[in-house]
Amino acid sequence: MLRILTIFLLCAGPVWADDWAPMGGDEIETALDETTLQYEGARQVFYKSGRTLYDNGRPSWGYWAARGDMYCSQWPPADGWECYRLERHISDKVLRFVSETGYITEGWIVE
Repeated sequence: MLRILTIFLLCAGPVWADDWAPMGGDEIETALDETTLQYEGARQVFYKSGRTLYDNGRPSWGYWAARGDMYCSQWPPADGWECYRLERHISDKVLRFVSETGYITEGWIVE
């Protein structure tokens, strides 16, 4: 029984990974322009102007842009940009940001 469970878990991993597709620069812009994402405990609005509002009870204004095939953001007073890989779930209802270190943040698209 343990052998069957181990085989199932080893085979299931790649299937779960296929639930997410990486997004290119044009796809990132299209997906985020005038879009609101709901995170656990926060909400973020991405404006076409390149501004973004993150609200977890304390509103914070920043900037966003697609640079190459990455989502990048800047939060004043910092002047540097942080970039993330952006992926779309096959349901088309969830986006996830993946940092260089592999940290993942998922956001549900608010319709």
